[in-house]
Amino acid sequence: MKADMLKQFPSVDTDQIQTLLDAELAKSKLKIVVLDDDPTGVQTVHDVSVYTDWTFDSIRRGFEEENRLFYILTNSRAFSVEQTTKAHEEIGRTVAGVAKELAVDYVIISRGDSTLRGHYPLETELLRGTQEEAGRGPVDGEILCPYFEEGGRFTLGDIHYVRYGGELVPVGETEFAKDKTFGYRSSDLKEYVEEKTKGKYRKESVASISLEQLRSLDYEGITELLLTVRDFEKVVVNAACAADLKVFCIALYRAMAKGRRFLFRTAAGFVREFGGISPNPLLTKAEMLSGQSGNGGIVVVGSHTEKTTRQLERLKTLEGITLIEFNSDLVLCEEEFEEEICSVVAKEEEILRRGKTVVVCTKRKLLTLEGDTPEAALLRSVRISEAVQSLVGRLNVTPAFVVAKGGITSSDVGTRALKVKCAKVLGQVRPGIPVWKTGEETRFPGIPYIIFPGNVGEEGDLREIVKLLQSFP
Repeated sequence: MKADMLKQFPSVDTDQIQTLLDAELAKSKLKIVVLDDDPTGVQTVHDVSVYTDWTFDSIRRGFEEENRLFYILTNSRAFSVEQTTKAHEEIGRTVAGVAKELAVDYVIISRGDSTLRGHYPLETELLRGTQEEAGRGPVDGEILCPYFEEGGRFTLGDIHYVRYGGELVPVGETEFAKDKTFGYRSSDLKEYVEEKTKGKYRKESVASISLEQLRSLDYEGITELLLTVRDFEKVVVNAACAADLKVFCIALYRAMAKGRRFLFRTAAGFVREFGGISPNPLLTKAEMLSGQSGNGGIVVVGSHTEKTTRQLERLKTLEGITLIEFNSDLVLCEEEFEEEICSVVAKEEEILRRGKTVVVCTKRKLLTLEGDTPEAALLRSVRISEAVQSLVGRLNVTPAFVVAKGGITSSDVGTRALKVKCAKVLGQVRPGIPVWKTGEETRFPGIPYIIFPGNVGEEGDLREIVKLLQSFP
């Protein structure tokens, strides 16, 4: 399908819609808790906090903030079923406990992948259980909205698409659907629900908010539909632009004001509109780099997606950078692997001290072995990931900035290498590419940390971000 199809729907008065949404937001006292299954979910927000643990004290701090919403980074896309079960039960119960102590009502958004990967429906089922266990009453429905314009993800006629240049490709036909852990077949979100729930929720039972309803500003009809949802039934939200979500959120807030409770499995686009966060201009160098140490910055590339590899090739053409390929294949020999890590860190430090940008990437071809098993492959992957984050974590030179390419890479670098406990989201340096400012508790306080998802960005974006950040003209 041609991407021009997005322009064929009737336009709406966005200012009028925003005025109505602002009125609903002003009446709502809900605290919004966003659980992010990797660090990339803050792709659409600014001036909000991200907590990297879910202790009672951290969640209480989030509830006590003046902001309407806060994030908890679970990184559960990198978890096993057992790990994500344990984490979500702990989070759900702790959130319920804090809310009860502070007498604050809340909703939880499970921020998942805009290309439908992750522990679904497990995570929202667990959250439903903890809320009902806490005596908050039944959760009436689950809202599914993977729209994310900055990444080229749109839902039309219940079919979810990924934009590639001038084409819209059904998500089930993309490389993301072939994910070894979270793969799927369906592009139609109603069929996706049936597939992922193994038939527990049939496609015929899934409700849908159409673009025709949204563009005709059918607030009453959408609200009435939401009021009929029961027993954790699913509701798919179509969206081709942000105004569609604004219209939906107006009706959603009206339904919630009448006592309906929902859980949400959405991409980043929904969070901004539901949370009433205004769009912000892209960040400038001055806004990200508050002080100059004279040291260079570091870019760590772990993602193996085709898009990342193309972006890396473009980055290599930038003057003033030094590229180091980390020989991740040495993972098979513990002693040689450790020597490789030490050697790369020493080279990084020497380059950083000279005020230059160092780019470290894993080998672009994934290591495959004859007679390999999934368990052995996972173990190697974990060891490589640990090594990649240590290429930042072992540094004894403070970099001017850190860029991490890839969801798992950015999580490991943020939480394990930089040791972030609570970060402030400054905004985005490019559409869909967020920037954290590290806190005082971190290994390198006050530096910008750029989180670059593996499946996002134009081919030249990585190059342009590094060019903007580095001192080299």
